[in-house]
Amino acid sequence: MGTESDLRRHDLLIDGERVPPGSGEYSVDIDPATEQPIAQVARGDATDVDAAVRAARAALTVWNRIRAGERGRILMRFADLLRANEQQIAGLESLDAGKPISSALRQDVPAAIDTLAYYAGWCDKINGQVVPVRPDALTYTVREPVGVVAAIVPWNFPLMIGMWKIAPALACGCTLIVKPAEVTPLSALRVAELALEAGVPPGVFNVVTGKGSVVGDALVAHPGIDKVTFTGSPSVGRGILQGAASNFKRVTLELGGKSANLIFPDANLDSAVRAAASGVFFNTGQVCSAGSRILAHRDVYDDVVERLAARAKSIKVGDPTQRETGMGPLISAAQMKTVLGYIDIGRNEGASLVTGGARIGERGFFVEPTVFANVAHEMRISQEEIFGPVASVIRFDDEADAIRIANGTPYSLAAGVWSADIGRVHRVAHALKAGTVWINTYGYTDVRLPWGGAGDSGFGREHGDVAIENFTEPKAIWLALDH
Repeated sequence: MGTESDLRRHDLLIDGERVPPGSGEYSVDIDPATEQPIAQVARGDATDVDAAVRAARAALTVWNRIRAGERGRILMRFADLLRANEQQIAGLESLDAGKPISSALRQDVPAAIDTLAYYAGWCDKINGQVVPVRPDALTYTVREPVGVVAAIVPWNFPLMIGMWKIAPALACGCTLIVKPAEVTPLSALRVAELALEAGVPPGVFNVVTGKGSVVGDALVAHPGIDKVTFTGSPSVGRGILQGAASNFKRVTLELGGKSANLIFPDANLDSAVRAAASGVFFNTGQVCSAGSRILAHRDVYDDVVERLAARAKSIKVGDPTQRETGMGPLISAAQMKTVLGYIDIGRNEGASLVTGGARIGERGFFVEPTVFANVAHEMRISQEEIFGPVASVIRFDDEADAIRIANGTPYSLAAGVWSADIGRVHRVAHALKAGTVWINTYGYTDVRLPWGGAGDSGFGREHGDVAIENFTEPKAIWLALDH
């Protein structure tokens, strides 16, 4: 890749221009598949955040002077530019995050385009209501933009989850400062350039790269930020909630998960295990809704373990640029250390390691798809989010036992139920503590459906019309008719 000085420098994007960080400092972006440097990225600080907030506040008036229908057309052009550049953007996402290129082209980029096109259609449909309070007054409501939004984006789905925040905020007339994860900044910077090309005015969509402990904290503390939307870990989410109290910022948090996938004895085991394997090994297990706890009825338990292990062994792990690759590396050396540490914990707790459990090779952050059997509900590998390709298979006796185990963690993001009994799947779906329950499938999301959880999975929802509420404030207007 050449020397560090040969690498392209990626500056901040503030007020429509690429600008160097005030500190003059840059971090080195690493390819997780090769551990080689791929870029130098501006290390922003509080001074840069302040400049971005000023630009965003000034642009609020500009963006909202544009008619809603025209804003929608601008956002649709933005979506068209994403589609025209999908190969380049998928390549950036694959290189930066270690995603298999086939996965980025199949899910990440199309989902981002769909999200943007969906919210482009919302721009001229954000309506208020006439509320007939009394005959001598015209009383009605309108929805106004919440203001300047800080969107703090995770590293597991930088483009897709980034667009979950960017698109509805722009549709509602808000302006943004996007803070991508330090280890995956490239797609956000490119997408912001395409927004400008589409006609989004300067200052509406800004990107400040850098450390979460510096840029993220500065955004949360800044009095010019009206709303924080964050996806990431519960520990960081707690800090954001505390920091946002300084000026009572509105906050949406989409945090962790330890999702249960329940397989009853009358389930189609071929389909259930195929989906369970995808649910825990997709994106190398770095998914907030990963079905990392596979609950199997004792009558089919051994069969599920055997089938799941066979699927884990069949996954092609390797170079993300190759179309046949099914699983890439973990995001970083630190994440690999964490995952391998949990595998050691599982062994020490007495779980049975059926397959996997080791690093692959000496270059790149690759870990084998791993399956543990004989996992007790109380074990740490059953209770704590690993965020890696590690499946814990847990026995249950009956419906009540399955629900007790499934609901027995601090998380409540998602769950799956597999059974041919229509009454059972409805009973269990309603009893599960989860924001999304999949029945006889697993892992699908759509921007038209609400997404989120409670407890250590955060609060608030993204997607659909709920996101319109996230990025607008209702205002009541009272006009006296008799004066």
